[in-house]
Parts: sequence; C-alpha cells; structure tokens
Amino acid sequence: MNITRSFSTWRKYRQTVSELGRMSDRELNDLGIGRGDIRSVARKAVL
Repeated sequence: MNITRSFSTWRKYRQTVSELGRMSDRELNDLGIGRGDIRSVARKAVL
C-alpha cells in the first residue's frame, strides 16, 4: 500500500510541476510563484 501511495504522490507532483512549467512567467507571477519555486510549490501541494 505504501508503494502505491508513494507512486500516486509522485505522479501528482510531476503533474503539478508540468502544469506550472507550461505557464508563462506572467501567469506564474500573478499567482505569486517564481519559476524557480515551481518544484517547492509542487512538493507542498502533494503533502
């Protein structure tokens, strides 16, 4: 069960990173996110 949960969490993290990565700098700025903060924001989103 733990492996399944870990894989699911990883997939959600990767999807969040991908979606934020496709946004323009302006869109990210509107959300208060810098391009360098994407991984950190994604990590927090899946916890």
